[in-house]
Amino acid sequence: MMKTKDKILSKALELYNDKGYNNITTRHIAAELNISAGNLHYHFRHSEDLIKILFSELTLKMDELLNQMKKTEDKTLDDLYQFTYSTCRIFYSYRFIFINFIDILNQNPDIKASYEGINFSRKEEFQQIFSDLQKSNIFQKDVPHFIIEGLVEQIFIIADNWLTHNRLILKLNQKEAILHYTILQMNLFYPILNKEQQKLYEEQYIQQS
Repeated sequence: MMKTKDKILSKALELYNDKGYNNITTRHIAAELNISAGNLHYHFRHSEDLIKILFSELTLKMDELLNQMKKTEDKTLDDLYQFTYSTCRIFYSYRFIFINFIDILNQNPDIKASYEGINFSRKEEFQQIFSDLQKSNIFQKDVPHFIIEGLVEQIFIIADNWLTHNRLILKLNQKEAILHYTILQMNLFYPILNKEQQKLYEEQYIQQS
């Protein structure tokens, strides 16, 4: 049976995702669960405590995914696709964080500091993964370093903002959105794929999408 603390977190995530971070208070969450505000505050004194834990959950899931990708030997194009797809799926599950990013960071200095640190370490991890993809002949060997660095930044910009873009412009449902933005990010890799990998990419992913 689910503990009260876990029920609160689960309901908070659902409400933040559906109604928006700025529209939900701890009272709303308590009312949805049919518990008193006092009971909720026994577990989480402030809404900031809820946000911190949900942000930590997101970070942990991404850590696990990155570690799995880093450990994979002889990385393939499909490994890269599955990694990108899984990242989009995780981000969609915590979409309120990205849609309300600026407000959350401004109101939670701890999360802001944590995000800045994560951003720095993630860039190094991505560059390591790309280096491995060069070694396994998925990426071209002679790609200039500034292109790889720029690519990492482009991926971060899209990853952190595609949920807002979808909410405002495309309005795709969950399944369609995850697939569309996975391919959009994968397309960034196309120019640096080896020729046979480009062909494979077109056959396997572009024709299917």
